[in-house]
Amino acid sequence: MSDMGTSLGPLEWSGDRWTVGDYSRPYGDWLVFRADGLYQRTRTEELLIPWSRIMLGPRFTLGEKHPKSGNYGPMAMLGGLPGPWKGIGRGYLHMTLRHPYEDRVVAFNRHPRWYDMTELALFGALLAHTGHAKKVHKFGDADWVGHAIGQLLRQRPRKLREIERVMDEILQA
Repeated sequence: MSDMGTSLGPLEWSGDRWTVGDYSRPYGDWLVFRADGLYQRTRTEELLIPWSRIMLGPRFTLGEKHPKSGNYGPMAMLGGLPGPWKGIGRGYLHMTLRHPYEDRVVAFNRHPRWYDMTELALFGALLAHTGHAKKVHKFGDADWVGHAIGQLLRQRPRKLREIERVMDEILQA
């Protein structure tokens, strides 16, 4: 994992695994990319969704479960501001599962740090392109995720064509 970045928006290396959300909160909700699937840890339950069950998605929203436009609800950016808003808010991964078929929304608490808008866009692109390529299982490979984040952070593509080119390179690795 020599070219590994340490975070991409809410996706963060926690020392031994890739997590989505603030895993340091004692009673928080977060997600873990594991080899056997997407692990959801909440205050009340723990759930493992095998990669093979994820049919469509994942995509993410921040601040609201179903914002009226785009990926960000009104509370999305306030959680990164200093003062009483710091760390407030949630994010959600949306996906369609198979066997049985169901739409699933899994929540995570946001970190108290500011999420850079470019990094949020790149995180969304990583989720979307990997899902469209039917390769969500790659999120279970910590080295691959580290390489992907390293490539995205190093190149920081901003135009759609550039993002697609970088994602094609990443998905071929």
